[in-house]
Amino acid sequence: MASANLAALGGKRSLRVVVIGDAGTGKSSLVVSAATDGFPEDVPRVMPPTRLPDDYFANRVPITIVDTSSSPEQNPNLITKCQSADAVVLTYACDRPETLNHLGSFWLPELRRLESKAPVIVVGCKLDLRDEEQDSLEAMMAPIMEKFQEIETCIECSALRQFQVREVLYFAQMAVIYPTAPLLDQNAQILTTRCRRALKRIFILCDHDRDEALSDVELNDFQVKCFNAPLQPAEIASVTMAIKEKLAEGVNDNGLTLSGFLFFHNLLIRNGQLETPWTVLRKFGYDNELKLRDDLLPAIKRAPDQTLELTSKAIDFLRGIFNMFDTDNVLARCHPATARCRCGCELSWWRRSYLVAVWSRAVVVWSSVGFEAEGGFVSFVVDRVFPIFVDLLPFLVGSSISLVKAAGKIHRRLRFLKQRRPIPCLLGRIRRGGRRDGALLPAEIEDLFSTAPENPWSSHLYMNCAETNVLGGLSFEGFISKWSLMTLLHPSNSFANLIYVGYSGNFGSAFTTMRKRRVDRKKQQTQRNVFHCYVIGSEGAGKTAFLQSFVKRQPYDALPVNGERFAANIVKLADGTRKTLVMQEITEGDIESLLSDRESLAPCDVALFVYDSCDEFSWQRTKDLLVKVVAHGKTTGFEVPCLIVAAKDDLDRSSLALQDSTRVSHDMGIETPIPISARVNDLNNIFCRIVHAAQQPHLSIPETEAGRTRRQYRQFLNRSLKVVSVGAAVTVVGIAAYRVYAARKNASS
Repeated sequence: MASANLAALGGKRSLRVVVIGDAGTGKSSLVVSAATDGFPEDVPRVMPPTRLPDDYFANRVPITIVDTSSSPEQNPNLITKCQSADAVVLTYACDRPETLNHLGSFWLPELRRLESKAPVIVVGCKLDLRDEEQDSLEAMMAPIMEKFQEIETCIECSALRQFQVREVLYFAQMAVIYPTAPLLDQNAQILTTRCRRALKRIFILCDHDRDEALSDVELNDFQVKCFNAPLQPAEIASVTMAIKEKLAEGVNDNGLTLSGFLFFHNLLIRNGQLETPWTVLRKFGYDNELKLRDDLLPAIKRAPDQTLELTSKAIDFLRGIFNMFDTDNVLARCHPATARCRCGCELSWWRRSYLVAVWSRAVVVWSSVGFEAEGGFVSFVVDRVFPIFVDLLPFLVGSSISLVKAAGKIHRRLRFLKQRRPIPCLLGRIRRGGRRDGALLPAEIEDLFSTAPENPWSSHLYMNCAETNVLGGLSFEGFISKWSLMTLLHPSNSFANLIYVGYSGNFGSAFTTMRKRRVDRKKQQTQRNVFHCYVIGSEGAGKTAFLQSFVKRQPYDALPVNGERFAANIVKLADGTRKTLVMQEITEGDIESLLSDRESLAPCDVALFVYDSCDEFSWQRTKDLLVKVVAHGKTTGFEVPCLIVAAKDDLDRSSLALQDSTRVSHDMGIETPIPISARVNDLNNIFCRIVHAAQQPHLSIPETEAGRTRRQYRQFLNRSLKVVSVGAAVTVVGIAAYRVYAARKNASS
């Protein structure tokens, strides 16, 4: 228990409680009384930090009490102590009502100004001097607690009488170990969004039979996992009955529903029983911010020029998740997951999920076999799909529906149809329609991430970074592109979200670490499937329009962003392979900060330099950026292939810019500028060219004047060494031949 409570402190060795308040309210007396279990006559003005014994409370969490002075000259010291506090005890004197009013007018606003995140315990000291005619504590504190939600609780005590002194520190400790704010919205008295999402994930993990309810057996397993103690049948019945009385939909014939599960925890929190929900959350790996603990996410060790990519296992899992939540596409409307029972009710969500998975497997086989084969769709269903479907019937069929007999009739009917004629036409339309319409709408994306603390793609980094349809639906390629971008930028966050949506494998099964880019250049090939391209250029050159064209959007659709802008999509190559390309826009003003980092070019596979072909000055500024980036790559050893793009090719081009850019590309030994026009969608196969440049990392490396001089010097030195070596060899051979000749001449004479 002690180790679990220490873990709740975020790795700290002890809990730090800071006592603040007006002068003369009893701060130091409270500290002395808590430390000595007595009340000395001579109390210092300010006590030094006092550590209580480890066994002060049964959970053995060490506590250090920090006293403070309220004098103005000690204000900087007070600020420092408040900012380092785990909990704040805010005191007022029960015999001085003005000190209570000062809490709301000064102290609590001051804590907010300092952006203190510590919970606040309001303590009325000198209870033995309180006027009996004063209002109750609840009546006095209600308006203050309503205004300041950071107040965890309020209590009155007397250091002189040793009354409720320990309780003050107990509440301070509990406010840190079991905080209320992450769990409950005090204003609305409902669970916070993160708490609701975390409990939903826990409910799904415990719902082993996927019937959207926790049976008695599942509730008992949940109890044993979290509290190491089973529930008696009478206890389970009592809990479910109490929930059903207050929330009819909280319990159904199968057991406790998700709404009932959430209601039960809300009830516990509102009644102050915070230890129970926090024990549950921490057993399933959550920290105080209701995210997975850092120790559950492995530390990623890699070189600066190494990246991580999703494995085929992770991609298959994401494909299943995509199909599961894609409930409105044509294929989904036509597959067995839309089946209803005889009373007209839909199958439960988890049963439909099973059917979606079966149908997805069927579509894979369908795509590989085709409906043009003999027997058409009916033959395919009878021989390939139906056996899988029948195997899953025990998991799909509940007590209220009976499909087993119907399955036999359907099978016989399909056999009969198979013998008569194939019917490929209808399913041909379904096949084409499924490929065309399969997309996740924004609401479905939100539903998919409803078990994560928040939607990770709500960040500006992922806004409009992938191709969508007219309704805002994200295709599977766009879905994988976004997930590849998240893996590229934040692999730990990518793995955490895989876990949130149900992935059960370890980190190694989800990601593979790619080879260093330096090694790729030496081997003159790469094994990567995801490429990172920097798009650099002068202001107004057309970088944003270029990124917009990559995700099939118009330039005017681009939203203004304060930070980085990304675009990710799948690029289909001529040989049929598919690669994921991530493009990052780097503005002219960001170059200096980019190049100030020695490893800034390490993640880059290709650098694309864009200039306005109509503007000579645009080319001059882009050329300066090109020279800076190339020089930085030479200096740091992270050289990258470079391409030059002449944007706005549909307008009148500047001949001087064209001539100079062609000359520069020739001098640097890279491909000549590629003309494109995003406005008329004439892109000159640019995205495939970028991928080809990344696949051959030893080519398209620019050569500067200094680099060319060094290369020529090395070539001259190598040629000189070769000449010297050949000359030395000829000399040695000549000397050896002369010695042989001289020896023979002497022997003959």
